[in-house]
Amino acid sequence: MYRNRLIRTLLVLMLMFSFAFAVPVASGQRRHYRRNPQAGKKKAAKRIGVGTAIGAGAGALIGGRKGALIGAGAGAAGGTAYHYHKKRQWRHRHRRY
Repeated sequence: MYRNRLIRTLLVLMLMFSFAFAVPVASGQRRHYRRNPQAGKKKAAKRIGVGTAIGAGAGALIGGRKGALIGAGAGAAGGTAYHYHKKRQWRHRHRRY
């Protein structure tokens, strides 16, 4: 009985090690992709939100409630344009040739 248990244990260990050595190592073939830190959704939300807040504040000072709404829309558009600009700028600076 002890001998059967020993044989089973040795077979399981051999099987485990054979799988460990049978899997090819792909460390030399791995590609490293750069992630664009300027393209995140949080960063986009922050940029658009700041643009909206600044536009609404400036519009409120100039034209009251209606000016605030117009300024918020203009600020959101400006924040969106700034975000796309920053994403493209990073891609342009980190091109792959």
